[in-house]
Amino acid sequence: MAANNKRSHDANLLLDLALHAGEIGLKYFKSENQVWYKEGNSPVSQADKEIDDYLRLSFSKARPDYGWLSEETEDNTQRLTCERVVIADPIDGTRGFIGGRDEWCISIAIVENGQPIEGILHCPALKRTFLASKGQGLEFIGTPFSQETKAGKPWVTGSKKLIETMKALPDAPFEVMEFIPSLAYRLALVAVGELDGAFARGGASEWDVAAADIILEEAGCRLTNDKQATLNYNREKVQVPALIATQNKRYEEIFALAKRAGFLH
Repeated sequence: MAANNKRSHDANLLLDLALHAGEIGLKYFKSENQVWYKEGNSPVSQADKEIDDYLRLSFSKARPDYGWLSEETEDNTQRLTCERVVIADPIDGTRGFIGGRDEWCISIAIVENGQPIEGILHCPALKRTFLASKGQGLEFIGTPFSQETKAGKPWVTGSKKLIETMKALPDAPFEVMEFIPSLAYRLALVAVGELDGAFARGGASEWDVAAADIILEEAGCRLTNDKQATLNYNREKVQVPALIATQNKRYEEIFALAKRAGFLH
């Protein structure tokens, strides 16, 4: 895709690299793809590693002064000294990717002094791309959503366990969308109005949410922890607490409902 002069240089770079990373992912999707398991029984595949190598080498060449943090690269403290850091998840939703689900994405953010200033989620199998730059709004490229109006209770989604808990409630405060393997994509659905809210249990990592964070912000939405505080990135410990993403106008309502139901912990 040709560069857009209205985008920042970094946004154009993110788009170019994410599109190519998506082509790498599609080469392995529903095809031969070696899989092994990391600590905690978390899967990683040949596709994850190849995309990670491509992105890391491309950024080191194009932006040599930027730090690097990725799910599939061994971490080091050098990034903590950098003003700008790339935070990437080569494939967000690896389990779904391995299982043939379309809802996986390449997630890349550029963080400056702890806050995301650029972010992209590229979903190759869905032909959807979310691109955001600080103060420039959200750019959506690809297959449109239905924009079907959902009446009644707020529509939300979350982890498998949380969805099971919601469905078991005798008087659930929410309507629940079925489980989506990619956390980043779940959050992005709030940004485009397909969901009123999305929840994440504590234990996700910065690379799962950094790109989605600025996409939500630039779409007029809000992402906070269970104390209603926003996140800081490029920290020494990269795990994030329980999170809630909503449209700004429904934040207080959905936060209160979720808190009463015990979903934010």
